[in-house]
Order: sequence, then C-alpha cells, then structure tokens
Amino acid sequence: MIKRYRQIMFSLLAVFLVAALPAKSTLPLNEFRVRGFHVDLRIQVMTMSELRRLAKQLSSQGINTLLMEWEASYPFEKHRVISSRYAYTREEIKDFVAYCSSLGIDVIPLQQSFGHVEYILKHHRYKNLRQDQKDFSQVNPGKEDLCKALFSDLFTDLISTHTSPYIHIGGDETYLLDRSALSKEEKGKIYGNYIKMIADLVISLGKKPVVWADIALKYPDALKDLPEEIIFHDWNYGWDMSRFGDHKNLMASGHEIWGSPAYRSSPDNYFLTSWKTHFNNIRDFVPKSRELGYQGMIITSWSTSGVYSQVFESATEMVDIPAQRRVYPQTGFNLLMEAFTESLNNTEPLDIAGFVARYTREKYGFSTVQSQQFWQALTTTPYEVQRGQVATGNKPPLTLKNLLDSSVTAGRTLYGLTPGKNRAEYEHYLLMADIRTYYLTLMWIENEMNRDDYALSKAHELLSVLKGLNPGQIDSRFIRVHQHAYHPSELELENRMRNLRYHTLKEILENRK
Repeated sequence: MIKRYRQIMFSLLAVFLVAALPAKSTLPLNEFRVRGFHVDLRIQVMTMSELRRLAKQLSSQGINTLLMEWEASYPFEKHRVISSRYAYTREEIKDFVAYCSSLGIDVIPLQQSFGHVEYILKHHRYKNLRQDQKDFSQVNPGKEDLCKALFSDLFTDLISTHTSPYIHIGGDETYLLDRSALSKEEKGKIYGNYIKMIADLVISLGKKPVVWADIALKYPDALKDLPEEIIFHDWNYGWDMSRFGDHKNLMASGHEIWGSPAYRSSPDNYFLTSWKTHFNNIRDFVPKSRELGYQGMIITSWSTSGVYSQVFESATEMVDIPAQRRVYPQTGFNLLMEAFTESLNNTEPLDIAGFVARYTREKYGFSTVQSQQFWQALTTTPYEVQRGQVATGNKPPLTLKNLLDSSVTAGRTLYGLTPGKNRAEYEHYLLMADIRTYYLTLMWIENEMNRDDYALSKAHELLSVLKGLNPGQIDSRFIRVHQHAYHPSELELENRMRNLRYHTLKEILENRK
C-alpha cells in the first residue's frame, strides 16, 4: 500500500515536471548528493599510481564518487580465470578504496550481470551461461540458478574489497534480448524477472543495486515489480529524453534516479573526438536532471563501445576478442572533466564559450582571440567516415578530401597556438589532430583505390602519400605522452590496432606487379 502511494505521488510529480515545468524552474534545485566520475577499465587499464592521481584531482574538483568498471582488471578469487594480465592485486584494490575514502570519495564497483559480459563468457568454464555460443555478449536469463551462483560469488568478492553501500549491476544494451523474436511483453517480463533476481541478490548482501535505465525504459512493465531499493541510472549522451521509451514511466516509478552525460562515447574513436557533442550534452543534461530531481550525476568516459570482434579459429573455438572501437585515452580530456565539475557547481547551464575562454586563459595563457581559434580547431567538421562517405547527417554533404583539408587546417591552427604553460596537457590536442589527419589520409587513399577508374599506374602516387604519413613518429609520441598512466604493452597494442589499415594498404600498394 505504501509503495502504491509512493508511485501515485511520483506519477503526479512526473506529470508536473515533464509536461508542465516552465523553461526556468522556480523549484529548489537538487545539488546532486552523488557527484561522480566513471572509470572504464575494459581496455586502456591505468596504472594504480595514475588511478590515485586521478582520484586526487577529481576530489579537488568536488567529486565524491567513483564508478569503477574494473571488468577483467579485478583480481577475482574464486573466478581467477576472468582476471586479465593487467589485473591489480587485492591489496592494491583495498588500498585504492581506502585512499579514495580518505579523500571523501565513495568507490562503487560496476559489475555487469546481464549484457556486456564477453570478458566472462569467452572462457569455456562459463559456456553454459551463454545466451548464444558465438555471440558472448549476454548471459542466458533462463539459466537463473547458474547466473545467481556466478554473480553471488562476484558480488561477494567485490564487497570484500569495497566499502560502498552500492553495487552497480549494469543491465544496459541487452542486444540478444532485443533481437529475439519474442513479443515486447515477453521481453519485458524476461528482463524484469532477471533484473529482480540480481537486485534481490545484491539486497540480500546488504547493498543497494544500481542499474542502467535504458532497458527498463524500453519495457516499462518491468518497472512494476522491481524492488524499491533499486536506483535507476539514466544515461543520456545528447538525445531526446524519451529515446529509449516514455520518460514519464521512469519518473513515475518511485525509484531514486541518477543521471549520466558522457565525454567519451559514440561517435568518438581513435580518429575523432566530438568535443561539441560532449560540451552540449553537459550543458543540457545536467540542468535538466536537476529540474527532474535526480539524486546523482556521474559522467561516463568510455574507452570502447563494448562491442567486440570475436576471432574464431574454428566453428567453436575463439582465440581473441578485440574491442571494435577504441578511443583516445582518458588522460587527454581535462578540458571536459573540468567542464563537467563546473556544471555541477553552478545552477545555470554551462556557458561553453565562457568556460573555454576562461580555461584556456588560465591553463595555457591564451587571449580571447586565441581561445576562439582553439575552439574552432577542436570542433571543425567533426564527422565520421562510413563506407567511404562523410557522415554529415542532415548537414550539407562533404567530400572526404574536404574533410581531410579541414583536418589539416585545424592541426595547423593548434600548432600555431603556442601555450605559455601546461604544454604537456596541450600536447594531447596536437597528437589527436595528427592522428585524425593520419586516419583521414588513409581513408582518402582507400577511397581512391575504390574509384571506378583506379588503375595500377595510380598505385605509385598513392604509395608515396602513404609513406609520407610516418606512423612510427605518431607511435613514439603516443607512448611518450601516456607512459606515466598505462602499461607499456597496452600502449603498444593501441599503436598496433591504430595502424592496421596503414599496413594493409601498404602491402597492397607495394605489390605493383
């Protein structure tokens, strides 16, 4: 009865907030009890010294929560096979949690328990939990006993090294459930029953479960029977509030809600950072979440999309599972990190131009004109290349050569702006610009090879352009600017993956028989 009364009250509140709230709310502003930062260690695993440095930096900016997606970097005891070569020791985890606690930071472990579990299911010890024997992204929710046994072990292990009152259970992007032939009602029931089981398990261990909100929004009937202790985590990276479903259903559920913008997410990859998208996301979503009464705000920072290219050596045996999309490392984004914390500390939407001007003046000694040039260079033609075409969306079409030219111009601008201080930080922008021009040149070469009039006589010209790129110089710089934060073998892998297209094109063009 009490729960039903809460749902009715929150329903009325949701109607007011979502449908009737004026542009400038007169309601008291929520100051976000949870002010957090997400650390993604699925790839690009940081050294422990870098994690501690990051925690201290974030604490000085008012962050009180770290959401740690340890994945295979966590040293599981009963399930050691899950842990990768970069796994920390248990003493390192405990010491890190204690250090963060001394800074006033709560460390919440994020343990995916439905989808995004390739790093677990790739091991044949867990083959009976797989929803699919070739796509290892998701457990089979019908294998409830097996799933409960596994995640009971994993959650219990995490509790032994973490002191947070919360465990984040993931639950987002359950692709295999979405692709099944079941009706929407059946999918919602399966999702709701499984998440309830996982949530009840967390609650039985004395913790509060946090779950990503996208699938619950898609299947709103799943909200009805979930434990009231569940906290929904609403991630929005710049789209309409009802992208996943009617947002009023979430607001009317009676559950506590946290929000998440992002500063590394799609369409970012090695060769593109969509700075304007992320700044706009922070500017728009943080104040909207305040208006809606969200209790927490945690910015996410994704090292990869979480989709993997499985490499099989036979019909049944997988030998590798590399990430499909890799993103420039965490260390290059202090600009966006401080934009987020400034947004938390102010009741008005972030003034992007004003913030960038102030940041570049204080950090690099730039004038107003230099700041404007800097911003223009960062945000020039931020488009992906898809199947040889520039993906401009609803903007005017752009040729790949035009996009390449804009990248070259942006790089020249950034090199022409000599910072008076913090040159090590500024080096990241130069490296990103050079990597983008490198990539777009590769794409232009590949496009030329796909023209109807391409002939062998053109190969020499293209090979000359290719050899002028000098990826080894970029590789050396990449290692130099990141060696304090990442393992040497991780940086070597990043270089190797980034250069795959270069070596493929080079081998083809050098064979001019």
